[in-house]
Amino acid sequence: MKTKTLKSNKVNVITLGCSKNLVDSENIITQLKGNDYEVSHESNEPAEIIIVNTCGFIDLAKEESVNTILKYAEIKSEGGIEKLYVTGCLSERYKNNLEEEIPEVDAFFGTMELPGLLAKLNADYKHELVGERILTTPQHFAYLKISEGCNRTCSFCAIPLMRGKHISQPIEALVKEAKNLARMGVKEIMLIAQELTYYGLDIYKKRALVELLDALCEVDGIEWIRLHYAYPSKFPKEIFEVMARQPKVCNYLDIPLQHASDTVLERMRRQITQQETRELIAYAREVVPEITIRTTMLVGFPGETEEEFVELLDFIKDMKFERVGVFQYSHEEDTSAFEMEDDVSPEEKAERANRVMEIQQSISYDKNEAKVGKILKVLFDRKEGEYFVGRTEGDSPEVDNEVLVDAKENFVRVGDFAMVEITEAREYDLFGKVHK
Repeated sequence: MKTKTLKSNKVNVITLGCSKNLVDSENIITQLKGNDYEVSHESNEPAEIIIVNTCGFIDLAKEESVNTILKYAEIKSEGGIEKLYVTGCLSERYKNNLEEEIPEVDAFFGTMELPGLLAKLNADYKHELVGERILTTPQHFAYLKISEGCNRTCSFCAIPLMRGKHISQPIEALVKEAKNLARMGVKEIMLIAQELTYYGLDIYKKRALVELLDALCEVDGIEWIRLHYAYPSKFPKEIFEVMARQPKVCNYLDIPLQHASDTVLERMRRQITQQETRELIAYAREVVPEITIRTTMLVGFPGETEEEFVELLDFIKDMKFERVGVFQYSHEEDTSAFEMEDDVSPEEKAERANRVMEIQQSISYDKNEAKVGKILKVLFDRKEGEYFVGRTEGDSPEVDNEVLVDAKENFVRVGDFAMVEITEAREYDLFGKVHK
């Protein structure tokens, strides 16, 4: 029997996976609210309709997505919800299998099927809402998706299977969206894409990220512009030059390198060598001495020997990246690496990931220790317990370091910038006091 408190127009959207998925969920919420639906994001309040926006990137993400769908399928079977819809990457890639295995789901939609999802809910796709978003993030920062899809052919990656070919959004549309975000109080925008540096090649026949950055810097109210997910091969070095001359462009770059062994990079089809990578990083640090470089490494790729892995460790020790994340290889069907033998055991993958992070922990502590006594500009995200918690220009939300300021001795407003004197360093956190 259906719960009496449920409303026929109440929808709860559940988001799994990356920030690109979060933007998609915000667009779903915006469109539904424009159609007079009552919509929440990951709420514990009762709702009649659940939309699960899934991730299909690697095994752990797929498992989390499937478990979430099954959880709501069971709630639906018990009468707790009326309708269950699934969208996103997992749905795009495995729609036929999921329809067969989880019949409780009322409909599955792919990554580019928002109009179809809306139609299922008797809602119109409102073109006038394109570029406007109801945010699920704190009001002072937002993600700006500048393109969709990817044309790269990395042998381990299934993203092109789920997101399709690269499609850039026009500069004028992105500037309009940034202005809308600024009017809402957003001070920091994070540019995201499957492949940031490819921006513009499809619509302008040239790489146009620099032109986009210059245009976004003209938007009043936006104070920080952060760059995420850049591909290292044939990297347009003028991006570092715009970073150096435009104060609003954060001295920050998220550039997943994946590996450092030339033989592994070749098997991964990364189109770059370790020496070329070293030259790129050296150039970045020369042009932007204060740059924070965040990268991601992939361990346990098919055939990765201990010698190749040690090459990666030595590279990390030499390069001393400010931020490093690590993934364990996931054997993904329909990728070219799937033809290789997945011959590194799960235990060895986990052990290698731990060895990477042990090295990075020490590097991160040393770099944080060097900040003690410095006065840094900090954007405060929240109050948590006895601390106001914020980030420097070198830190992106959720994945990077944080700055903690004792709330008993200091006052800042969440969503505001403040100058903070750093008094203590730990491996991944800084502590400080507001500089008067």
